[in-house]
Amino acid sequence: MNPDRSTAPRSVLFLAVAVALGGCAITPSSSERQAQTQVKEVGDLLRPSGAKPTLPVLTPDTPIPNYMLYGVLNHPRVEAAYHEWRASVAAIAPARALPDPQLTFEADVADMLMTLMPGIMFDFMMPGKRSAMAEEFASVSSVAYRTYAIAVLETAAEVRRAWLELAYLDEALRLRGNVLEALDQAAAMANADYTTGRGMGTLETQVRLANEAGKARSELATLEDRRIGFRVRFKSALGLKFSDPDPTWPQAPLTSTMLPSENEIWRRAEAANPELRRMRAMVDMAIAGVAVANKAGTPDFTVGVMADLKANPLMIRPTATMTLPIWREKIRANIAAAEARRDAAAARVSAEQLNLAAELAQMLSMVRESDRMIAYIDGTALPNYERAIASIEAGYQSGMTGPGMIPETRAMALTMRLERAAALRDRENAVTSLLLMTADLVPARAPLVTETTTPER
Repeated sequence: MNPDRSTAPRSVLFLAVAVALGGCAITPSSSERQAQTQVKEVGDLLRPSGAKPTLPVLTPDTPIPNYMLYGVLNHPRVEAAYHEWRASVAAIAPARALPDPQLTFEADVADMLMTLMPGIMFDFMMPGKRSAMAEEFASVSSVAYRTYAIAVLETAAEVRRAWLELAYLDEALRLRGNVLEALDQAAAMANADYTTGRGMGTLETQVRLANEAGKARSELATLEDRRIGFRVRFKSALGLKFSDPDPTWPQAPLTSTMLPSENEIWRRAEAANPELRRMRAMVDMAIAGVAVANKAGTPDFTVGVMADLKANPLMIRPTATMTLPIWREKIRANIAAAEARRDAAAARVSAEQLNLAAELAQMLSMVRESDRMIAYIDGTALPNYERAIASIEAGYQSGMTGPGMIPETRAMALTMRLERAAALRDRENAVTSLLLMTADLVPARAPLVTETTTPER
C-alpha cells in the first residue's frame, strides 16, 4: 500500500506543476500595450461600437477639410486598412502565448484491453523566444498602422484633388460662358456694321467670330461632360456609390494655399513622409525577425503525464521531450536570411529617400512655375487687356474704331483668366502632393488629418 500512497501525491504534484507552467504567460510589452491603446482610440473615432460614426453635415458653405474628413470616415478603403491593422495588433498576444495543451490517449491491446492511459501534454517555449516573437508581431502591427495612415492621407488627398477639378470646372464654365456671350455680342456688332455698310465689305470678321463662338460652345459642352465625370469621382472619393444620392457639391472657390518655406517642407518630408515611415517600420520588423532567428538554437520542451486506468494500483507515467537544435547550418541559414531581409529593408528606405527627393523637387518646381504664370497674368497680361479695352472704348467714342473690338478684346481677357484658373488648379494639385508627402496623423485624434488642412488665402 505504501507505493500507492506515494505515487499518487507525486503524480498529482507533477500535474500541478505542469498546469502551473502551462498557465505562465509573458506580460505584454510596452509596444503591445501602446498598439492596443492606439487601435482602440482610432476605433472609437472611426467605427464606434462597430458602426459608422456621425458624418459631417455637408452644405454649400462646408469647408473642404470637412469634406476630406467625411471621405476618411466613410470610405471603405480606410475601414479595410483599419481592420487589417486591428488584426495585426490582435495577433501579438498569440505570438507570445504558449502552445495549447494536448490531451493524449494510449492503450495496449492483446487478446483484451491491457492498459488504458489518457493524459495531458504541455509544450514549452523559452520566454526569450516568445518575447522575440511578440516583438516581431508588434513590429508587423506598426507596419499595418503606417499602411492605415497612408490610406487615410491618400483618401483625404483624393477628395481634395477631386474638389480642385470641380472648382476649376465651375470657374471654367462661368468664364467660357462669358467668353461666348462676348463673342456673340462682337458677332452681332460685326453683322450690324456689315449690313449698314460701315464694314470693310467682306465677311472675314463674321466668319472668324462665328468659328470662335462655335469652338466656345463645343468647349462648354466638353466642360459639362467633364464635370459630370468628376462629380462621380468626387462621390467615390467620399465613399459614396454611383447609386447613392448626390452630396451637396462644394462651392468653395479656387484659392492659393499658403505653404511653409522650402527648407521646412524638406524637413517635414524627411521626418513625416508616410511612405518613408512605413518603410522604416518595415526595417524595425526585419530587425525583430533577426532577433527571432537568433533564438532558433534554443531548445523547446514538452512535458506531460499519463495515468493507466486499468492498473491496480493506479500507475502514473510522466513524459518529457526536448528538441535538439543541432543542425547548425540550418540555424545559420535562417539567421543569414533574416539579416538579408533587414539589409534589404534598409536599402529600400534609402531608395525611397531618393525618390522622395526627386518627387519633392518636381512638385516644388511645378508650384514655382504656376506661381510665375499667375503672377504674369495678374501683373502684366490682365492689366494690359484692361488698358487695351479702355483705349478701344476711347477710340470708339471718337469714331476711330468699331464697337465690335470691345467685346472681342473682353473675350480675350476672359480667356486669359481661364488660363489663370488652369494654372491655379495645377498649382494646387502640386500642393496636394506636397501636403501628402509631408503629412502625418495625430495618434490621439486619428483618423483626423492634420497637415492637409492648411489654411487657404
